[in-house]
Amino acid sequence: MQEQPILTIENLSISFGKNEVSHNISYHLNTNEILGIVGESGSGKSVSSLAILGLLPKKISKITQGSIIYHNQDLTQIPSKAFQNIRGQKIAMIFQEPMSSLNPSMVCGKQVQEILLQHTKLSKQVAKETTMSLFEKVKLPNPERVFNAYPHQISGGQKQRVMIAMAIACKPDILIADEPTTALDVTVQKDIILLLKELQAETKMSIIFITHDLALISEIAHKVLVMYKGDIVEQGHVSNIFKNPQHNYTKALINSRPTLDNRLKILPTIQDFLDGTTSTEIVTAQQRQKNHDILYNKPPLLEVINVEKEYISKSGLFTKPQAFKAVNDVSFKLYEGETLGLVGESGCGKSTLGNAILQLDKVTSGLILYNGIDITKLSKYDTRKLRKDIQIIFQDPYSSLNPRIPVGEAIMEPMKVHALYDSDIERKENVINILNRVGLSEVYFNRYPHEFSGGQRQRIGIARTIALQPKLIVCDESVSALDISVQAQVLNLLNELKEDFGFTYIFISHDLAVVKYMSDQLLVMNQGKIEELDDADVIYNHPKKEYTKKLIHAIPKGL
Repeated sequence: MQEQPILTIENLSISFGKNEVSHNISYHLNTNEILGIVGESGSGKSVSSLAILGLLPKKISKITQGSIIYHNQDLTQIPSKAFQNIRGQKIAMIFQEPMSSLNPSMVCGKQVQEILLQHTKLSKQVAKETTMSLFEKVKLPNPERVFNAYPHQISGGQKQRVMIAMAIACKPDILIADEPTTALDVTVQKDIILLLKELQAETKMSIIFITHDLALISEIAHKVLVMYKGDIVEQGHVSNIFKNPQHNYTKALINSRPTLDNRLKILPTIQDFLDGTTSTEIVTAQQRQKNHDILYNKPPLLEVINVEKEYISKSGLFTKPQAFKAVNDVSFKLYEGETLGLVGESGCGKSTLGNAILQLDKVTSGLILYNGIDITKLSKYDTRKLRKDIQIIFQDPYSSLNPRIPVGEAIMEPMKVHALYDSDIERKENVINILNRVGLSEVYFNRYPHEFSGGQRQRIGIARTIALQPKLIVCDESVSALDISVQAQVLNLLNELKEDFGFTYIFISHDLAVVKYMSDQLLVMNQGKIEELDDADVIYNHPKKEYTKKLIHAIPKGL
């Protein structure tokens, strides 16, 4: 690898108003190198990378000092118009959320074609042919279909590939990938990582790969720098950082994630490492077996029997409607106090199954027995009463909270609907107790959702769910978008609440390490069917099906 910096950042400080968010950032990116930048939300990693492309919001932010040198040119000193020849052509970016980065009113192919027409002298026809070959290069299935599809008509992994095709269209010198795999399945994530490595090796471009997952960085980067509260706390070769981390924050990032080897009773958080108060107590196989003997020695709380959910695709003028089974002949039992892990790739039917159990979507055939009663045949009145017993924690707490209602009122709302307690005074007392229980205080009662961090909003979502004292909670990807340490806090909280209130969980996720840590039994779904159903540890240690082996093999292991 050539040790020749293509980009040098020196003493870069960025402020939002009077608040400095990045302090004296210095690093360099070599030609033909992948640099990993790792840290949690608010660490300054994305902000310092947006500064490279001049994408910081103009009125509220400014670079207070430092330089960004690209090919002997200081990017902090050039006018906005000069960036038009750099963005996309010389330095390109893959954004974290492709759905909000792609234009929803424009077909995917045209969006990539537009970049080529803007920055090159290609004709429309050649630009289209180039776009098609880019779609093949990023391994999009059926490039012709994707070219003419709108973003909402393709999967998350496919949208991310369109974004990559757009970013590499003009063969940039530098590609900035900002959390490009956060919301993707482990198998799709592995494919994207391999694709970026292949493209980098082929085109010799340099990549800045931003993430909060150190294990993921170990699979792609040559060098890594760790950011914490606006500072670079550690940087060096990826193997050195992994095998011999110096800063407590780096140690915390490596160890806060559940491992596949041992099941810690309490996951360590960043603060535990910084305070030196980490616990090493593990749940032994004997303790786990003793707990399971009690769990499975009573009648099931929920029985799903031969459940199917079929959707009919809308037909065109000359085509017949197509039937598609999202859930296909699924049967299992769930016991009170159990956590059932539900895993599989996007489109495998896990969320559809969760929605059917919640009665948000009616099944096509089969039975769902809750305490022996078939809930698929309940009246509207009885279904409404059932809502108190079966609740959900959503993936994105921000979009599931009303931005106009203070969080205290939002938690009280379901209590009023189900006529819990005699007065608002009593309800408010209970809400304050619940807020304390999830690690928030009374002062948050009158604050609005936008005033909280992602982790705090997830706690509010959990508070709203447990306010009704349900028996069964469906956790639908409820920690997938959280930082490693916040994830550890929320998983610890879910386990504590389960112990204290006797909750039963269906834990849906594409993060297999997290599912193994949380689950008693594990249900693996593939194309609407059950691939495997067994004790979580048995499946991880001795997977029977090739599909399950592929999922486990795709988990980032670290060095």
